[in-house]
Amino acid sequence: MLAKKTVKNQITLPKAIVDKIPDTDYFEVSLQKGEIILKPVHIEGSTARLRRIRRKIRALGLTETDIEEAIHWARSR
Repeated sequence: MLAKKTVKNQITLPKAIVDKIPDTDYFEVSLQKGEIILKPVHIEGSTARLRRIRRKIRALGLTETDIEEAIHWARSR
């Protein structure tokens, strides 16, 4: 399949390709051996990220005091 670069350096991805990666709006772009590589990236909203962090903190058994002490330690360095 062909894709053409516009004068504003934009490329439209072919529909047949986009249909295979639904719910993807962002791509990590890299250049490897002269080939452009696009990797789908799913951007996580801040609310979901915060929930994930809080779950991990609970799983580790950390308390609010532990977090406050860690922040104090980091800021005093």
